[in-house]
Amino acid sequence: MRRYNPFYFIGQAFEGLFRNGVMSFASIAVLMSLLVVIGGFSLLVTNIDVNLEQFGLIKQIVVFCDPDAAESEIEDVGIAIGKLDNIDSVERVTKAEGLQQMKEQYDIYDDVDETNNPLPDSFVVTYQDNDKVPELDYQLKQIPGIAKVNNRLELATTIENFKHGVMLVFMWFLAILGVVSIFIIINTIKLSVFSRRNEISIMQYVGATGWFISLPYIIEGAIIGIVSSVAAYFIEWYIYSYIERMVVNDLQMISFLPFSDIRGFVLWGFIGLGIVLGVVGSVISLGRYLKQ
Repeated sequence: MRRYNPFYFIGQAFEGLFRNGVMSFASIAVLMSLLVVIGGFSLLVTNIDVNLEQFGLIKQIVVFCDPDAAESEIEDVGIAIGKLDNIDSVERVTKAEGLQQMKEQYDIYDDVDETNNPLPDSFVVTYQDNDKVPELDYQLKQIPGIAKVNNRLELATTIENFKHGVMLVFMWFLAILGVVSIFIIINTIKLSVFSRRNEISIMQYVGATGWFISLPYIIEGAIIGIVSSVAAYFIEWYIYSYIERMVVNDLQMISFLPFSDIRGFVLWGFIGLGIVLGVVGSVISLGRYLKQ
């Protein structure tokens, strides 16, 4: 059996791309656009998740000690809190630190100093599981030296449910967009294959095997995927950087992941998805003609 150099099939693939330049350009443009859209929504979901994770800091309980509690009693309260279940971290906020925080937020505390500071020492307790907060709240109230317990369970639960809802909606949207992407690229490559249907028929007539006929088209699909992926990556980079600058300047309350932290994920994700879509589109498009 005659063995063919792999460069023969690669050469045939490039020849097919240039011979059908208009269709090749259309395939690259369509796939590139779809990758940019998919990447854009994926990055949007990622940044939404990051910002909601920051709101996750609301999963905290603030414990206020008795105003007249001695230093040793306050330390015992901190030790007792640390021994409870469902605790992620315990941070003490002294009276002086609490006063400083209030002065930074409100002007009405300007005349208050350490001699007339009405604030008690407190502990910020970060918990793990919302479902166990009622039990934790009860346990905290039983500790001697604690005057008041404030939890934000309702707000934390609302934000957690919102986060899950947003992620679910966008995951379904991305899944639908992925199906649409495959459908479009299949039909685009089908047009390219259709324009060479006579060539395929002649190759079958002279006894060419299915893999011999298919391989150049599969490589062609992979090349389309790679070119589309690289182009989509740079377009995504430019758009993301522009939006990042705009958000940083105008909406400082919103966190934005630097593109440098995710560019590897974006690039290899685009290349992997682009090759898969290109190859799958080529294989499905060829199926009809190879069965004839």
